[in-house]
Amino acid sequence: MSHNVYLYIAVIAITSYLIRVLPLTLIRKPITNVTLESFLYYVPYVTLAVMTFPAILSVTDSPIAGACALAIGIISAWKGASLFQVACGCCGIVLVLSFVL
Repeated sequence: MSHNVYLYIAVIAITSYLIRVLPLTLIRKPITNVTLESFLYYVPYVTLAVMTFPAILSVTDSPIAGACALAIGIISAWKGASLFQVACGCCGIVLVLSFVL
């Protein structure tokens, strides 16, 4: 193994550590800025959406099946279905459409 690999791993480890530790050490008072507070509130949801959306459309053999599953998931979640029901509905739609398409 090259010595560069150890350097890369060390840089990644230090970067990850600093990203987690610096906010804890630098921000000691409660956040009072409404804009910053709302930004920090929505960061996990946006990150999850950015990681999930491309996978939904590209994980199946047919992008049409992924798009239909996405639509069914959005509609069923909007109507108040639980996460398990949404996941089962999306998987069922992909399964049926994979046999049809």
